[in-house]
Amino acid sequence: MSWNESKELQPSGISLSARSHRIQPFHVMALLDRARALEAAGRDIIHMEIGEPDFATADPVRQAGQQALAYGHTGYLPAAGLPALREAIAQHYAKRFALDVEPERILITPGASGALVIALALLADPGRNVLLPDPGYPCNRNFVEMVDAIPRAVRVSAQTNFQLTATAAASASDADTAAMLVGSPGNPTGTLASADDLTGLAALSREQGIGLIVDEIYHGLHYGDAPAQALQCAPDAIVVNSFSKYFGMTGWRLGWMVLPKPWVPVAEKLMQNLFISASTPAQYAALACFTDASEAIFESRREAFRERRDFLLPALRALGFDIPGNPEGAFYLYANVASLCADSATLADSLLERAGVAVTPGLDFERTAPEQHLRFAYTTSQDRLAEAVARIERHLKAGG
Repeated sequence: MSWNESKELQPSGISLSARSHRIQPFHVMALLDRARALEAAGRDIIHMEIGEPDFATADPVRQAGQQALAYGHTGYLPAAGLPALREAIAQHYAKRFALDVEPERILITPGASGALVIALALLADPGRNVLLPDPGYPCNRNFVEMVDAIPRAVRVSAQTNFQLTATAAASASDADTAAMLVGSPGNPTGTLASADDLTGLAALSREQGIGLIVDEIYHGLHYGDAPAQALQCAPDAIVVNSFSKYFGMTGWRLGWMVLPKPWVPVAEKLMQNLFISASTPAQYAALACFTDASEAIFESRREAFRERRDFLLPALRALGFDIPGNPEGAFYLYANVASLCADSATLADSLLERAGVAVTPGLDFERTAPEQHLRFAYTTSQDRLAEAVARIERHLKAGG
C-alpha cells in the first residue's frame, strides 16, 4: 500500500506519523499467512520460511511456568526483572564463558526485540544513523526507525563471512553515526563473527564514540567451534540475548540485555515507561532453563539442528543453490539463486503455490541484491526437509 493510498483510509483530518510509513512490513509474515491459508484449504505445506524451532518448549520449563501460575506468580515484577533470573543468567555466563557478569548489569526484557528497542533508544538520537550489516535481520532497520534514527546499510559478503568488520564500519561511519548493530550467529546467513571482528568493532567504538550492540539471540546454536562471546571482546558493548531460540521459548516473549553498569538506571527508567516489566510467569519458567535436565534437552536439539544443516546444505548445493562458506550457527541457509531465476520473490511464490514449500525471499533481508537470494530455515524435521528438497528439485526441473 502506498503512502497516498493509506492516507485515503484515514479518518477525516487525521494523518498517521511519517515514522509509521517508513517502517517496512516483515514480508515473511505475509508469506506465512498465505502458507497457512493453503493449509486450511487442504494443501500440505513444508515450512522453511519462519525462524521458529519446531520443538515445543522443554518439559521442565513448561512445568516451571505451570507451577508459577499455580502459585499465583502473576503480578508485576521489578522492571529490571526477577532477581533470581538475573542471577541465573550471570551464573550462565560464568559457567559457559568463564565471564564474571554482575547480575545488576542484566535486565530482563519482553523478548530480544524489547531489548533492541531499549538499546537503540539509549544510543541513537533522532536524525543520527545506525550501521547495520546488509544482509541482516529486517526488524533491526525498523527498530532504528522507531527511535527516529536512520538505518544505514553496510554491504557485507562472503569475503568477510557476512559479518561487519571494523574496516567496513569505519568507511561507512561519519560524525552522525550513533551506533553499530551486529548479529552473531547471524540471521539470515548463519555465520559467526570472529573474536578479531568483535575486538576491532570494540576498538572503533572506543575511538569514535560509537555505541556497539551485539545481537547474540542464536548463541548456543552452533555446529563447530563455539562463537566468540562479545563481552569477552567488547566489554562495553550492549549484548542482547533471547530465550526464544536455543532455549525454545518463542511464544513466551522473553529476552535479556547486558549493559555497562552506568547505563543500567537509564535503561531501567525506559523499561518502566515502555513495558513496566516482562511477563512474570515467563520469567519464573525461564529459571528452569538453567538446570541440568533442561540443558541436556537443549543440547540434544542443537545436535538435531546440526544434522539437519549437514543434510540440507549439500542437498541444496546439488540443486544449484549457491551457498558460500559453511554456515556455523542459527538454523538458516542463505542462498544465491541468480543462476536459477531472475527474481527470488517470484521463485518463492511459485515454490509455495505450486510445490508446497515455503521459503523466504531476500526482500526481507537486504537492499543490495534481494532478488538474488532466498533464506531456508531448517526448523522442521529431517524427513520433511528431504521431502522439501525433492519437491524443489521437481519444481526446478519443470521450469520453476
